[in-house]
Amino acid sequence: MIRSVQPLLPRSRLVLASSQPTLQRLWYRGDSGDGERNLSDKEEALLQVAIPKAEMIMERHVRLPQLQDIPVSSLGTQSADADLELDVRRKRLVYRSKQRGWLEVDLLLGTWAHENVPLLSHTELDDFEAFVNMETIDIYNIVTLRTDLPEELKTTHGNSVVERIQAWARDSPLGKADPDTYKTVKTEKNLI
Repeated sequence: MIRSVQPLLPRSRLVLASSQPTLQRLWYRGDSGDGERNLSDKEEALLQVAIPKAEMIMERHVRLPQLQDIPVSSLGTQSADADLELDVRRKRLVYRSKQRGWLEVDLLLGTWAHENVPLLSHTELDDFEAFVNMETIDIYNIVTLRTDLPEELKTTHGNSVVERIQAWARDSPLGKADPDTYKTVKTEKNLI
């Protein structure tokens, strides 16, 4: 059965989804119904209360941390707010690079991030963050050169952040090393 994902989204998300092309997916759903709403008046009233709360929780979940939300003991010794925000951003990107969920991507991207993110400029951090925001399978395929680099990530000189990651991964012993090297890399790069 082919069906749209749209009817399952909350109403406020429908506005966002309606401006984008709808995804058509084919999947096995067992004996479940067609997913049509069949709510009583009481359930509809509860839904009207729940939707704003769910949207507030989602907004808070995806919002980047503000400096005032982070405990002072976690911030280190920098004094300027701009430096602190940059440091927090770098730490967040390194963490996200190490915790993708796929061992291969965790090792490749996490190791590269551990070594290089502290040295990136603001523009390069923006590029790296855009790359990290991609799907894990896409990151893996790009880093391992299984798919071409998307045009928006390419540069004319061939030295974009992603192209440097590809070059590093091509020359890296990860994936070609023995178990002892693998264990050493995981320990040294804080991937355990």
